[in-house]
Parts: sequence; structure tokens; C-alpha cells
Amino acid sequence: MFSLEPIHPNLCHQEVEHLFKETLIDSTESRSHPNRHTGKAPFCFDRNDPAVPARLCSHSRPRLGGCGRLGRASRRTLSRCHSGGGGHSQLILEAAPDVQITAIDQDAQAIQAAQAKLKEFGDRVQFHRANFAEFQPDQLFDGIIADLGVSSAQFDTGDRGFSFRLEAPLDMRMDQRQKLTAAEIINAWDEAKLANIFFHYGEERLSRRIARRIVERRPFQTTIELAEAIAYSVPRSYRYGRIHPATRVFQALRIAVNQELTVLETFLQKAPTWLKLDAHLGMISFHSLEDRLVKHAFKDSPLLEVQTKKPIVPQETELEVNSRARSAKLRFARRVEKPNG
Repeated sequence: MFSLEPIHPNLCHQEVEHLFKETLIDSTESRSHPNRHTGKAPFCFDRNDPAVPARLCSHSRPRLGGCGRLGRASRRTLSRCHSGGGGHSQLILEAAPDVQITAIDQDAQAIQAAQAKLKEFGDRVQFHRANFAEFQPDQLFDGIIADLGVSSAQFDTGDRGFSFRLEAPLDMRMDQRQKLTAAEIINAWDEAKLANIFFHYGEERLSRRIARRIVERRPFQTTIELAEAIAYSVPRSYRYGRIHPATRVFQALRIAVNQELTVLETFLQKAPTWLKLDAHLGMISFHSLEDRLVKHAFKDSPLLEVQTKKPIVPQETELEVNSRARSAKLRFARRVEKPNG
């Protein structure tokens, strides 16, 4: 079985075909050189843009190949948490006829999009609407790739409230069944609590100043209203800096609404136990809070052996096509025997 997180159409078809036809089946290279990869390996990230070069596949080729040790006739199942639009899974399914995918996502819209895209593959794809940390597999995986955070589709869908550039209600829920929204946090939480999440989840150094302005100006109904209040609560030099002054606050709100770091910590504890021996766990993160958790979980787990001493990052050619990849980092670890004692 192979667990993958968001199903984004991010992989170059030729690289996916090379990965899954050649090395998912033949894992000799992975077993011979388990620690051969560095932070300069090809990456292949994109959130919903299929034109980006496939560096992830190039890097992943040997270690994902380790999941295919059962031989050419074996059926491998890939479980894709946070299924996104189904692009990655489509390329994988086309490249490897013996692979099955379990797609996991708490976002109903993402599942619907993936179901439509992957309809032709029939029962080779099984969908589960769930938070990936709450998912309970009924068998072990041949590998896991988790693509964390919010997808381009979620950012670009105006009514979801993830983007401060689009007019929308302050929602930010990945799972629309839950009650807590960004509006409730912004309009009901006290100033100290707001400053705390802005600082810890957004790494916003002006967290207290922004929280004070928000409390003075609330209630807020839309993303644009909130973004403008944030922008005018900071110094002019900060307002017109490299990133929009609302960027970190919106990240913090999204993390708080969806309990993203708590979910990630739970997933990092569970995921190694979902893997077969020698299977690989790959994690793509998009900010330092996620990457720090992944790095230390890989290092501290007695069930994992770190495969990437440094994270894999996008190359300049990729960023020219997809600027949203700029903060992406990929790390891999291998499932090992639990030490005695």
C-alpha cells in the first residue's frame, strides 16, 4: 500500500511513468544506497499546475521503488491523504497499472473533483472523507507521501476564505462539517489569545499590535475587511514589504481553525506504524512550523531512518512556472525494525 497526501496534478507524466513503472517495481537501488540523496535532488512540486518539472519524482524514484519489492505481479495500494484535485493520482494510476490508491481528504469539494478526474480508473481508487490523522487503515502501506497544508484550489475558491486577495466570508474550514470558523476566532477570541496564535502559528513579530487593532475594529465579516485592517495596523515600511502584511495572520488563522499542527503531530506519530518494513514516508511541508515538526519526528522515531539529511527544495526553473512552490520542502524517511529493548 502507498499513502499519498493531497492529490494535486503536480507531477510531470514522464517522470511519474519512470518512477512507477521502473522503480516502484524494482527497489534494488533504494536498498543499495539508502542515504544517497541530498537537498539538491529534483523535487517536482506544484499545487495544481501540471506544467512544473517533476523533481519530486526524480528524487523519490529509488525510495518509492523500495515499496515495490513484492515484484511485478504484486498489487500495490497508494493511500492519498488530502486528495486535492486528483492530478497526482491520475498520473500514478496511468504509469503503474498494478497500483491502487486510497484517497483521503476532509474537504468534500476536493473529493468530488478527484472523483470526477479519476472516474475512469474505477475501483483502483477508493475515497475516504476524513482527516488523515483520524484515518484508520485496515492494512499496511507500501509507502506514504503527505502533501501538507492548503491547496491552490482552496486558495483560489473565493468563498472558502483562505485568501486575503479574494472577497469571501471568514471561513477557512477545510472540513465544512466542523463548527469553528475564522470569523469566530477573529470576532470572539480575546486580544491576548489572538496575539498568541499570530505569533506562534504565523511567526508574526507584530502580533500584539495587529491583535490590538483587530479587537478595536471588529466585528469583521470578510477576508478583505480583515486584510485591510491588518495592513493599516503596521508601519508603512512593513505594509509594503516583500509579502502582504496579512500573510502570516491568515496562515495562523487557518492553522488554528483546522488544528493543523496538532493533526500533523498525530499523523507523524501514527504514520510509521502504517508502513510495511522498508517502506518510505515522504512529507512535503510549506512553512517552518510544519518542516520543524517533520524533521524532528523523523529523527526521533525509533521506527524511521532519515533518508534526506537536508530537505529537497524547488529549483529556480520550477519557481518561474509556479511561484507557490517557493516555500515547499520535501523530506523522506524509511520504516525500519523497532530496536530491541
